[in-house]
Amino acid sequence: MVFQKESYFREQLSRLSFTGETVRSMVFEECEFNNCSFIGCKFEKSRFFQCRFNECDLSNVLPMNSEFIEVRFSKCKAIGVDWTKAARLKELDFSECLISYSNFRMLKLPRISMNNCEAKEIDFIETDLSNGTFRGTDFEKSVFFKTNLTKADFSRATNYTIDT
Repeated sequence: MVFQKESYFREQLSRLSFTGETVRSMVFEECEFNNCSFIGCKFEKSRFFQCRFNECDLSNVLPMNSEFIEVRFSKCKAIGVDWTKAARLKELDFSECLISYSNFRMLKLPRISMNNCEAKEIDFIETDLSNGTFRGTDFEKSVFFKTNLTKADFSRATNYTIDT
């Protein structure tokens, strides 16, 4: 994938479209991605800090050793993402997203937010979701086992079964 620079700060990136490409050693700080498609791409050793993804398709993205810090996803499709491959995740916010078939197993994600999302068949085994917000999200066939849900908000969430 060809970007003009190695680092982007407070920039708007719109209508980028890549399939199966590798984004390697890039830094994006306070950037906004609008209507972009990164289907099957590998984000390798990259950093996303306080970024926003709006109406983007990130399905089957591999976040290999990348950091996602205070990143917001709005009306995005991020199906089949194995978040366990990331180097660091902190304060992720998903709003009105399709995030089914993703893996969050054994991650520490306090204060994660998934509001009005479709989150089917997600693995949350032994994940720390304390103080998380999951309002209005559909968790059909998602697995919560030994999951820390202390002070989590599941208001209006549906189809979840919690095994303690």
